[in-house]
Amino acid sequence: MISAQQPAFPNKIQRAMDCQSEEEETCEEQCDSENCTCSSKHAESDTGSPVTLKILQNWVPRVSHYFDKEHYTYVGHRIIIQESIEHFGAVVWPGALALSQYLESNQEQFNLKDKKVLEIGAGTGLLSIVACILGAHVTATDLPEVLENLSYNISRNTQNMNMHKPEVRKLVWGEGLNEDFPVSTYHYDFILATDVVYHHAALDPLLATMVYFCKPGTVLLWANKFRFTTDYEFLEKLSNIFNTTILAEFPESSVKLLKATVREN
Repeated sequence: MISAQQPAFPNKIQRAMDCQSEEEETCEEQCDSENCTCSSKHAESDTGSPVTLKILQNWVPRVSHYFDKEHYTYVGHRIIIQESIEHFGAVVWPGALALSQYLESNQEQFNLKDKKVLEIGAGTGLLSIVACILGAHVTATDLPEVLENLSYNISRNTQNMNMHKPEVRKLVWGEGLNEDFPVSTYHYDFILATDVVYHHAALDPLLATMVYFCKPGTVLLWANKFRFTTDYEFLEKLSNIFNTTILAEFPESSVKLLKATVREN
């Protein structure tokens, strides 16, 4: 079930895609970089519709001579992220920036302190690092080829901080879930996912992985850049399984942030 503020599916999928460019043009006309009304920190609007936001420039000028390092500031901490052009997962994508910003700005609504958090498709680890800073017990997961850079970024940015030590683990969507993450042992309060939906062959295993980890009481927060029909089709499938609400939209970046929870029988 999608809440009332969602685009209707499947009949209006194409319409939502067609309107997206118009929304971006409207935002650009009404907002400038210093006085953008879309950067409100409130989680919900008075009408109950998803709040419209703008991804703030939380990165700062590089102090490194290496082209592959970016510096960000969240929750009062400078975060240094090493990127790589070898894998899609080794680059910071807009969804990670959007959800990091949202969690920082809405700590009362989504209090991560001492909560168990699993990030799937953690990539560079930026979002997992932000969740650690916010006090969560974090498990950051991704494909084996991404883990080295992911581990490096998380270790570098959390080793000297007074926080729960994060864990980095391999997770191939839809594979070995019962063996590697038995439900009798692993339960998470939050599942985080950003820009995990795009043109790839693992969308069904991704959905199966979300279903596996989302138990009663678990909150799935998913931020994604919506560009293709497949993105909206995945959202339709997700909404057929979970109670789904669009929390915020970032028109300038074509990013939507959604919350999903297990339906109560």
